[in-house]
Amino acid sequence: MNHPVVARLAAAVSLSLLSLAAVAQTAAPLKTEVATRVNAMYPWLDATYKDLHAHPEIAFQETRTAARLAAEMRKLGFTVTEQVGKTGVVAVLKNGAGPTVLVRTELDGLPMEEKTGLPYASRARTKADDNFVTHSCGHDVHMASWLGTARTLLELKSQWHGTLVFIAQPAEEVVRGARAMLADGLFTRFPKPDYAFALHSWPLAYGTVGYNSGPVSSNSDALEIQFKGRGGHGSAPDKALDPIAIAARFVVDVQTVVSREKDPKEFGVVTIGAIQGGTVGNIIPDNVQVRGTIRSYSPEVRAKLLDGIRRVANASAAMAGAPAPDVQIIPGGAAIVNNDDLVRKTEAVFKDAFGADKAQRMPAMTASEDFSAYADEGIPSMFFFTGVYAPEAVAEAARPGGKPVAFNHSPFYAPVPEPSIKTAAQAMTLAVLNVMGNAAR
Repeated sequence: MNHPVVARLAAAVSLSLLSLAAVAQTAAPLKTEVATRVNAMYPWLDATYKDLHAHPEIAFQETRTAARLAAEMRKLGFTVTEQVGKTGVVAVLKNGAGPTVLVRTELDGLPMEEKTGLPYASRARTKADDNFVTHSCGHDVHMASWLGTARTLLELKSQWHGTLVFIAQPAEEVVRGARAMLADGLFTRFPKPDYAFALHSWPLAYGTVGYNSGPVSSNSDALEIQFKGRGGHGSAPDKALDPIAIAARFVVDVQTVVSREKDPKEFGVVTIGAIQGGTVGNIIPDNVQVRGTIRSYSPEVRAKLLDGIRRVANASAAMAGAPAPDVQIIPGGAAIVNNDDLVRKTEAVFKDAFGADKAQRMPAMTASEDFSAYADEGIPSMFFFTGVYAPEAVAEAARPGGKPVAFNHSPFYAPVPEPSIKTAAQAMTLAVLNVMGNAAR
């Protein structure tokens, strides 16, 4: 039956199917083109990575690193502003009407000695105290892939419209760089983004991408407590008031806040990393300093841990008849909470590009990051992870008794540059194109 309504409906369905087919045909070559362009520029990325790796700088001292990235972004045609948040870099490129997308990398290394034995290993030292410095957290991988993403997007300029805001942030390792850039007018002097992305290298198999919705890092707080006593001779403890015993009681008892007061299904950790007091074995000191870190995902657990620490510290002193201790809780970075809608949209692109076996959801990390500061400004954000080790090494580490791979912050942390940097650059480019490319529009 040739009914006009049926004919129009059939025509509309045919047109829709043709449109979907056209999108599928254009989407597939785009991921291939991104990979092809990243592969072609890899010698430049590799040389840049190894230079950055060999010349790390610690928080708020990243002058050489920042200058190197600023120069590369100027060559690509970005408008570059340096010294934002002391040593940060902001690079902006406008390409017509469309969303504004922020892509962040970090600049700083860590004050520790590298022991990888790589030919391009860092031998850098700080100027102030002559301590070793190394990129043992992978920020050099991030910077190289950040540059690769910028260059790839420039080469595919016809495929997207909007504004790119690429930021190179200082002082991530001390969880202060993001706030420093925001305080220096990041979102008032420069376009405020509609979306924000960042990635982090992780001891996964190279070629893989990990992500999740909701919390993907922990809240971070530091504790500093000074327990007060009364010094005396070690042979006559009854004539003194021993702050070491008080501190020891606190170190043990504070763990009951984690094991007995916090919901066991919720993540929360209190770790004491430093106890300082006394000079020799036969003298009871006047005071003892205790330092530690507090990690959690949820605000409720965070509040319970902080309250418990204060209560146990005061109780430990009171039990000894000692003065109340000085308790300082120093806020660090808040947990990164990924935007669920943005993750779901990006997940489809990652699975299509890398395969469902290599693009997967993963548990939140217990480490902390200050990328959360940008999401706190109301920006839908996504933080994801890319692997850096040979798949067989990761598989071996997962077997009982297998040789472990070095984790971030280890002096032996040694990402395999290729294809780790390629995967990171491709993933970030595709994530950006997915929200501001022609198909998204």
